[in-house]
Amino acid sequence: MADAQGTLDLQGLPASLFFETPLEIYTRVFRELKPRTAVPELRVEFCRFANADSFIRLEQGKLHIRMSDLLEGAPAPVLEALAHILLGKLYRKPVGRMYTHRYRLYLNRRDVRRQAHLVRQIRGRKFISGPQGAHHNLEDIFERLNERYFDGLLGRPQLGWSRGTSRRMLGHFDPSHNAIVISRIFDRLETPLLALEYVMFHEMLHLRFPVDHSGMRRCVHTREFKAAEKQFPGFQEAKELLKKL
Repeated sequence: MADAQGTLDLQGLPASLFFETPLEIYTRVFRELKPRTAVPELRVEFCRFANADSFIRLEQGKLHIRMSDLLEGAPAPVLEALAHILLGKLYRKPVGRMYTHRYRLYLNRRDVRRQAHLVRQIRGRKFISGPQGAHHNLEDIFERLNERYFDGLLGRPQLGWSRGTSRRMLGHFDPSHNAIVISRIFDRLETPLLALEYVMFHEMLHLRFPVDHSGMRRCVHTREFKAAEKQFPGFQEAKELLKKL
């Protein structure tokens, strides 16, 4: 399916596939997955999403498929792979590894990643509250950690608190908007400062160690990332504090 550079290998696929419309692809894949069921009315469209997400919905006996317009120029075998993934999940059918592999391989192509990055910058809306919280200033924490662990060499991104006190998303780095957002659960007097500093340190490591796209799947936490994270003083204590949240 892929050569050493990770490019799509489309040899061996039926020629008819390349002349099918997206609607015809989804109709054919539906028949493959549910041969005894009449094909429902299908609506397939490309939408101006802020990322490469795609959705499928069954409503009143009609199937509505909405794909990111980032995929509008994708090769037919990639759209076929996505059809297997979406329809398989909707009808709880196993999805062949060849389809997930083919689709991930396409999304990981350098030109596709570059286009997706630009689309997120242009279309994506990012709520940045600002660094000053009720009890902590994220700029102060960033600069303190920057001097202590990165020799002051990291450029400061946008910093802000989340809208709510999320316990699931404690913090995240958004490279498209060059922003670090921290959950407001840490902007409380009863929340230990060590926990906040650890989460900020973790997100700062994403600035130091970019995502690795060399394999089929992108690797967010590389081996170097994990090794550097363990150098944080109080690493184990901070992890235990986060569990208690």
